Amino acid sequence: MFNGNCITCHKETQTISAPSVVKFKEVYKNAFPEKEEFINYMSTWVFNPKAESSLMQDSIQKHGLMPHLSYDIDTLKEISAYIYETDFTTRGGKYWSK
Repeated sequence: MFNGNCITCHKETQTISAPSVVKFKEVYKNAFPEKEEFINYMSTWVFNPKAESSLMQDSIQKHGLMPHLSYDIDTLKEISAYIYETDFTTRGGKYWSK
């Protein structure tokens, strides 16, 4: 799901039209280091993006607010788990688990 959809705007390591995955993952993982917290916050925010609940105000000013997507919350939780568990700093986003 991530590679077929999210990667269109969120490149792994480059910020072009939206923050890179490495950048937003770092910001939100620092705020929500526990996997369940990260998944819950990320999926809820993407389900209903609001500027006031974003931790990346500079990115909103630069790129605009993320548009509302038509994914259900369970799909967003799966994508958020993938983001939490994937090392995007390596080519191809090498999957790792604890």
